[in-house]
Amino acid sequence: MAVNSIDTASGATLFAAVDLGATSGRVITGRVGPGRLELTEAHRFANTPVRLPDGLRWDVLALYQGMLDGLRAAGRSGPVASIGIDTWAVDYGLLDADGALLGLPFHYRDGRNLRASQRLPAGCDVRELYAVSGLQHLPFNTVYQLLAHRETAQWEAARTLLLMPDLLVHWLTGSVGAEITNASTTGLFDARGGDWSDALIGRLGLERSLFPPLREPGDPAGTLLPHVAEYTGLPGGTPVTAVASHDTASAVAAVPATDADFAYISCGTWSLAGLELDAPVLSEESRAANFTNERGVDGTVRYLRNIMGMWLLEECRRVWDRSGTPLGLTGLLAEAAASEPFAAVIDPDDASFLAPGDMPGRIDAYLLRTGQAAPRTPGGYVRCVLESLALAHRRTLRRAAELAGRDPVRIHLVGGGSRNELLCQWTADASGLPVTAGPAEATALGNILLQARAHGLVGDLAGLRRLVAGTQELRHYEPRGDRGAWERAEARLGRSPCHLDEAAAPAPEGGQV
Repeated sequence: MAVNSIDTASGATLFAAVDLGATSGRVITGRVGPGRLELTEAHRFANTPVRLPDGLRWDVLALYQGMLDGLRAAGRSGPVASIGIDTWAVDYGLLDADGALLGLPFHYRDGRNLRASQRLPAGCDVRELYAVSGLQHLPFNTVYQLLAHRETAQWEAARTLLLMPDLLVHWLTGSVGAEITNASTTGLFDARGGDWSDALIGRLGLERSLFPPLREPGDPAGTLLPHVAEYTGLPGGTPVTAVASHDTASAVAAVPATDADFAYISCGTWSLAGLELDAPVLSEESRAANFTNERGVDGTVRYLRNIMGMWLLEECRRVWDRSGTPLGLTGLLAEAAASEPFAAVIDPDDASFLAPGDMPGRIDAYLLRTGQAAPRTPGGYVRCVLESLALAHRRTLRRAAELAGRDPVRIHLVGGGSRNELLCQWTADASGLPVTAGPAEATALGNILLQARAHGLVGDLAGLRRLVAGTQELRHYEPRGDRGAWERAEARLGRSPCHLDEAAAPAPEGGQV
């Protein structure tokens, strides 16, 4: 059944984006028409992991219920042309032969992943893994999670693996598939060939039948099941469209760049900093520098590194809130701006900062072992975090440009971090490049626009980006201040013994650390 979704009064078409992040989920509606792109938040809900006796798990049932409630709210805005789902990467659910979920999906911050990443099956070489998948070595990559999961009783019953957005699409429509931008983050994807790597899957002792057929952004992913349509109030013929289901891929699609020579930072819980390329960079130099090659829209490559992002600040605020002294972000940023510059700097990717916990205490411990004094005020911690993130942005983008043979002239900083004026200005100061900040809702915009493109309302990727640039609020920051101060801070930094990239990195010649 076709769904009449054009608002005849406005000439715009309504789409619904389900956007799930590490701490919250939203359903956003977007109206797209000639020169028009407007977002409205229909529903927001918490994403609260649950620690069970066997590890840290995602409460995917609560997320699904929140999504359904959000779609019901979205339907009250008008006829919905399509639904798209994006989430974080790497995590997955296993289905049995009846299509039932085998337990709540594990959280990528669960400790089992670090243990599994320290050992690869005999005959597997990390150089070979990178030469095929081009994936940055991180202890929570799907490939290591699967090696850990293989040791459980659930594994024998598993028949299908669905990454998080694909699992939710399956529950909405009954269809089974794997969207390509998220599949490319598993470590089991052929970066050159653009498909699952049968060779890697077999070498790791995994079953090829677990991995469903791939979908491209814009492909149809089914229509709502009758009971879903009944609950949400949406028509049974409402289509679900595959978008760039890795949230970073949707965010990069919505970068408002007007030329090709740009770098991007998608800044939220993580900072994903890199370049958009036409082909992967699979050199040994790139592997040693721990850059990842993930699939973007229209066959592009997101050449980037993960940097621990606003997670550091949010964990500090959570600890301060629990102590009975809640501190508003506005006041903290004002106090940070007035604090001493470069009093303390950290490596945001130190492994000690990965898990939830006492982040101010962990920063203190890092500073102690690197011979630095701990901040005396919350504003001092915030300044330490934001200056350190700006330095991490600087060195990551410089190294990406060197390895890819590119010379970016501007940084586009999108996502929630684009609202943080200190971080944006300090990123410009540290890098020496102008920064365009916004849109903050880049992920939802990319999700919406890829649905609109599938419906013939938007042209190519460049046209999509022009629409973002012409309709969304952007802010511009020029480099200023003493560049030498940033150079001296970088020289002080060094690398801690527990850097995230190296915490579980296999030895160069094989699978054992």
